Amino acid sequence: MLLVLPIIMGVSMREPVKSTKIKIFSSLTGKIEEVEKIHKANEEWKKILTPEQYRVTRLKETETPFTRQCPLPPKGEMGIYQCVCCGTDLFRFESKFESGTGWPSFWEPVSEFNIRLVPDDSLGMQRVEVSCARCDAHLGHIFDDGPAPTGKRYCINVVALKLAKAISKNTAKRVETAIFGAGCFWGVESVFREAKGVLNTTVGFMGGNFENPTYEDVCSDKTGHAEVVQIEYDPEVISYQGLLDIFWDIHDPTTVNRQGPDIGSQYRSVIFYHNAEQEKLAHASKEALEKSGKFKSPVVTEIVPAKEFYKAEEYHQRYYEKRGIKPTCHLPVK
Repeated sequence: MLLVLPIIMGVSMREPVKSTKIKIFSSLTGKIEEVEKIHKANEEWKKILTPEQYRVTRLKETETPFTRQCPLPPKGEMGIYQCVCCGTDLFRFESKFESGTGWPSFWEPVSEFNIRLVPDDSLGMQRVEVSCARCDAHLGHIFDDGPAPTGKRYCINVVALKLAKAISKNTAKRVETAIFGAGCFWGVESVFREAKGVLNTTVGFMGGNFENPTYEDVCSDKTGHAEVVQIEYDPEVISYQGLLDIFWDIHDPTTVNRQGPDIGSQYRSVIFYHNAEQEKLAHASKEALEKSGKFKSPVVTEIVPAKEFYKAEEYHQRYYEKRGIKPTCHLPVK
């Protein structure tokens, strides 16, 4: 009976993993920060990654050369290549060069903190493997035939990387974070990404009682998490109040654990604040909305402190944008 209890509850049991702190350089803040080392079981990685991403990053296979195009930033803009598994910053676009090998090549990483170099004696030769310091994803290998100033060539698999917009050091000083839950995070993210001053968005889960939840776990409606969007923004371009105005405008804050046809606590209306100023503004805006008479029913939006943010699987990120389709939810409420 005890063995089947976790299945009946709808949430799988996992053995606790010992917390390990490591130092990682963040291009967003321009600082070296302490973060949790990421540990996941193979089955968890399979849920997050595509089959090829899984084979390369977790099973240490190598993609066939000249079969994939490395994504490039828009003309005139800089970009940064991150680990496809955990989002750790790895290589700047400006360190990329054409080696003619059929794989992306870089002459230096973002920081020595962010990668690990491991001896690799497989295939009957001596090589040095390059892996992600935070999640141990296999990235590729390093060779001593690169250009100046380092003379190194970091030969990396395309599927191990994802391209993100680079943020200048001056901009990094102004970056702040906001987190909102307003129903299905696909539509919420698509709206906020259009706002001027929003630098980056990530969909995920917050507010539950279960570590490292998957989308399937959260959909069981038993983990307590809400689907949320983490927003990194420049407060000199868009204020937190401006983000709150968008938040109130794109969903119905009067329905408990529901947005339209989506029902469950994961779809609740919630504001997760990071500091006293955000808390004050959130409560004031909620009170103003209630007094405005816009809604006949009471506003049930929760305003609570931010907890640990868990990034959702990669296929959820920029869902509509990747598929080239228009959002079908979270249009401004009339």
